[in-house]
Amino acid sequence: MTGRPRTLVVRLDSAGDTLLAGPAIRAVAAGSSHTALLCGPLGEPAARLLPGVDRVIVHDAPWVGLRPAPVSRARTDALIDTLAAGRFDRALVLVSYHQSPLPAALLLKLAQVPWTAADSEDYPGSLLDLRHHRAPHRHEAEAALDLARAAGYALPAGDDGALRVRTPPDTSHLTGPGPYVVLHPGAAVPARAWSAPRAVRAAAALAAAGHRVVVTGAPGEKELTAQVAGDHSLDLGGRTDAHQLAGVLAQARAAVVGNTGPAHLAAAVGTPVVSLFAPVVPAELWAPYRVPHVVLGDQGAPCAGTRARRCPVPGHPCLDAVPDTEVLAAVASLADRARRLRPGRPPAAPDGRRDTERGAGV
Repeated sequence: MTGRPRTLVVRLDSAGDTLLAGPAIRAVAAGSSHTALLCGPLGEPAARLLPGVDRVIVHDAPWVGLRPAPVSRARTDALIDTLAAGRFDRALVLVSYHQSPLPAALLLKLAQVPWTAADSEDYPGSLLDLRHHRAPHRHEAEAALDLARAAGYALPAGDDGALRVRTPPDTSHLTGPGPYVVLHPGAAVPARAWSAPRAVRAAAALAAAGHRVVVTGAPGEKELTAQVAGDHSLDLGGRTDAHQLAGVLAQARAAVVGNTGPAHLAAAVGTPVVSLFAPVVPAELWAPYRVPHVVLGDQGAPCAGTRARRCPVPGHPCLDAVPDTEVLAAVASLADRARRLRPGRPPAAPDGRRDTERGAGV
C-alpha cells in the first residue's frame, strides 16, 4: 500500500457513543485518504454530524442495541458485499469496555479488509491484526483515541481532542430570542433519566427561579415533554432533528440532561452540562467530555455498576432524590461560567462530510 490508506471506523452503538468516537475519527481522517464510518441506525443521526467522515454506512447489527435485530443471512451478506466494494485498507473497531469487537472483526475479514485493530480482552485468533488493551478507567472518548494512536493515527495540529460536530444551524426561530436553559427529560434507557413527575418539578423550579426553560425530546417523547413543559416552559419535543438540536443546545446557557446522547451533543457544541448521572454505568467513563459540567446523582447507590435499563430500586432514588436546590445551584454556576467564557468557546467544526449512504445492512 502506498500513500494514505482508505480507513473504515466501526461504532455500532447509540448516538451518544457515536459522538464520543468523534475525536478518534478525526485522528483517523487526518491520516487517511478516505474515512468511512459503519454505524447502527441509532447512531446514524450523530454520524452524519461528525467532521472527517466521508461516508456513512448503516447496519443494524444483531449483537448490539437495546432491541437487537434478528440474525439475517441476507443482510449480513449484503453488508459484507458493501464493505468489500469499499476497498478499505484498514479498519478500527470501537467498542465499550464491556463489549467484544470480534463479531465485527469477523465480518471485516470476510469482506477482505486486510488489517483490523480493536480493544479486545477476548482471544481474537486471526481476526485482529492489532489487539489493543484498554487502559483502566479511561473515558470512552479517550479509550477510542488511545486505539487510534496505537494504530498510527494522530490528531492534527491544533485539534485539542474535544467532541465536535459540524456547524450547528441558527435555531432562534424555534427557541425565540434571549437566554435559556435546556431541560432534556428523556432517555432511551429509563434508568438514566428522572422519572416524569421529578422532571416536571425540576422544570417548574427552574422557571420559578427566573430561567427561561426549553424542553427538548425525540418524536416519541412528545407526551413527556408536553407534561414537563406545562404552561411555563417552551416545548420543542419532536420538533428538532439531531442537527437542529445541536443548534438549540449551542445557544443554551446550560443543559440539564441525563446520561444520554443529548448530553454528549451539548458537550460537542461547548454547552455546559448539568449531568443527571445514574450510576448504573460509571460516570468516569461516560460523563460529559471536555466541557464544564456538574455530575448530580448518588454515585454510590445500590444500582451502581449494574447496567440496569430500568431502576431496580423503588423510587429511583439515585436521581429522583436530587433536590431542586442542587439543580438550581449547578445551573447557576455553569451558566455564570458560560457567560464569562462564551467568547472562548471551542469553534464549531467545519462540515467534513462528502458522501453518505444508508448501507445494505438496513
